[in-house]
Amino acid sequence: MNLENPLIVQGDRSLLLDVHAALADECRNALIPFAELEKSPEHLHTYKLTPLSLWNAASAGFSADDAVAVLEKFARYDVPQAVVAWIKEVCSRFGKIRLLPYEEEEEEKEKEKASKEQFLLLVAENESIYKEIGANTSVKKLLSFAGPSTSSGTPVNSYLIKLTDRGTIKQLLLEAGWPVKDEVALTDGEALEFNLRKETAGGEPLVIRDYQTSAAKALVGDKGPGTGFGTIVLPCGSGKTIVGMQIMDMLKTSTLIITTNISAVHQWIDELLDKTNLTRDDIAEYTGESKDIKPVTIATYQVLTWRPDREGPFPHFSIFHERPWGLIIYDEVHMLPAPVFRVVAELQAVRRVGLTATLVREDGCEGYVFSLVGPKRYDVPWKELERDKWIASAECIEVRIDLPDYKEIDYAVAGAREKHKIASQNPDKLPLVSQIINKYSEDKILVIGQYLEQLDQIAKELGAPIITGKTPTAERDRIYGEFRKGNIRVLVVSKVANFAIDLPDASLAIQVSGTFGSRQEEAQRLGRILRPKERTSRFFTLITRNTVEEEFSSNRQKFLAEQGYSYRIVRYAQGEEL
Repeated sequence: MNLENPLIVQGDRSLLLDVHAALADECRNALIPFAELEKSPEHLHTYKLTPLSLWNAASAGFSADDAVAVLEKFARYDVPQAVVAWIKEVCSRFGKIRLLPYEEEEEEKEKEKASKEQFLLLVAENESIYKEIGANTSVKKLLSFAGPSTSSGTPVNSYLIKLTDRGTIKQLLLEAGWPVKDEVALTDGEALEFNLRKETAGGEPLVIRDYQTSAAKALVGDKGPGTGFGTIVLPCGSGKTIVGMQIMDMLKTSTLIITTNISAVHQWIDELLDKTNLTRDDIAEYTGESKDIKPVTIATYQVLTWRPDREGPFPHFSIFHERPWGLIIYDEVHMLPAPVFRVVAELQAVRRVGLTATLVREDGCEGYVFSLVGPKRYDVPWKELERDKWIASAECIEVRIDLPDYKEIDYAVAGAREKHKIASQNPDKLPLVSQIINKYSEDKILVIGQYLEQLDQIAKELGAPIITGKTPTAERDRIYGEFRKGNIRVLVVSKVANFAIDLPDASLAIQVSGTFGSRQEEAQRLGRILRPKERTSRFFTLITRNTVEEEFSSNRQKFLAEQGYSYRIVRYAQGEEL
């Protein structure tokens, strides 16, 4: 027992972090690899240990003993033995079921050629697990037959599965509580002469940061079985694109990159031309505007998930098979649309990486990312990069204002969704936006929101340009370019700016409305102002007091609280100076 320590470990596997304790920041960073933040009120933050959080840690080499050591180091009271036992049991499940290549006999090879079927071995560590797999109603449909005995060279307690079921079996077994360790070697794909430059096209030295190199190496490994797939988690503004290009440099293979929107496609193209030996002839854009395929092809999630009718096939999924891709990069992998998971399940022989600032998914599909794209291979606390000046320091301020009297009855009788809309579009937010902009006259400012009517009104009153999903690509790129050059100081943007937009000089964001309680959106929006700079960035969120918006706000802040950011709450009355 040490009453000065910040952590209380409870028998239900929840962890309470006293944010006022001396070691709170160190403890928070130590929890990031293996625990998930659930609540973040002012004094005690609640974390939860889950099987997925522990398996992600185990896949990155973080053992059960490592997790227990963290708890024991920071615990205020003795760690319950039941929690220790559970951690060890859950972590031990990782690797007890493995996928291995199937080395068939010559006679079987001929049969396989005739049937055009290829198989893999699903190997259980012991007979008990083997029988549990075979008894699982969903899983057993994919088990062709039990593997023969050791006399033929096939391990005992093994099943054969079709190569095409490789991803699906991993999904189903994860749902059953058994993460599969995939040790089948991946294909190399089509070779590509790819090199990072020593200097950028503009003549600047190309500096690769240590953590970017570590992230790329964690993914590529030794190029042997069990390596070459996974997810890299780094803050917005920390250079995830550089990590992706480093992986391309290590593998030198034909690459498909999928990202969130056309502006992000163009940014990838610009970065590749600036920092690698590729020419424009080597790179294709596969979007609603252009559908070429070249050794490096960059597509959007939107075009891939388009289909002419709701029940029909997705015609653009064919891109995944148009070339012998050796690497697929899923940019902003936390946004991976559900239909794309089907294709990802089929592409288990291709090296793949997911890049993201947060693995949080509001649809609860983090397990699909784990089993199909790959487990978390690299993560680093945001505050650690801030300390080293790789991302900007940031202050988060939540400004709470009242709903006007004349809106109170409308709000009281509205349904749940309409309540959120009324609170979000509180008209008293508009003069507050102007006040913030005038107060911070040296900053380059983004005003970000959810509702287009609200944003149009703000843009009109400010005389500022606005970018929404309806803005033509050429106009969008022109406005972004003017903002980067300093010709535009204030830019109003809808949720299209949540993802993969590089606006390095933006130093202040005003969030006027958001997507209910989306934690990933909060992380992405803060990320828009985290590019390294001398001044402290500021992230304002305007909230209508005593409404559902206040409740959703507390959920959105969870992720940032986990990274060490705290919100300063300001109670604001109309007419006051902020």
